[in-house]
Amino acid sequence: MSEPFSVRITVRGYETDVQGHLNQSVYINYAEHARWSLLQAAGISQAGLIGRGVGPVALETTIRYKRELLAGDEVDVTCAFEWSGGKTFRIEQIIRKTDGTVAAELTAVGGLLDLKERRMVAHPQEYFKELATDPGLFGL
Repeated sequence: MSEPFSVRITVRGYETDVQGHLNQSVYINYAEHARWSLLQAAGISQAGLIGRGVGPVALETTIRYKRELLAGDEVDVTCAFEWSGGKTFRIEQIIRKTDGTVAAELTAVGGLLDLKERRMVAHPQEYFKELATDPGLFGL
């Protein structure tokens, strides 16, 4: 199996809390940035999704904090899609310091919403395959 998609981010001072730790809400921002970066790398744009009449939705996010992150730390944020065959998919993500220390693990459940019907589409992986120039980045 190939390595999951990854983006590097530097923790900025204004993202930290009074203890100097990365604020808890920013972990979700980092995860979301990695997901959109993966879509872009695979050739999928927001305009392409809208043109197809769908949009990604987050249904659940779980964060397991492992080690603190401080301003100036560099992290790699991975992103790997897991397809269930139904209306939803999972996204497994790891936020890892450059020395290999795992700072957080995130698991998200998502889907694609039909923007007209306002219902989840069946088999969202088929939309990703159709729209992507590189569906392999999604494990498809």
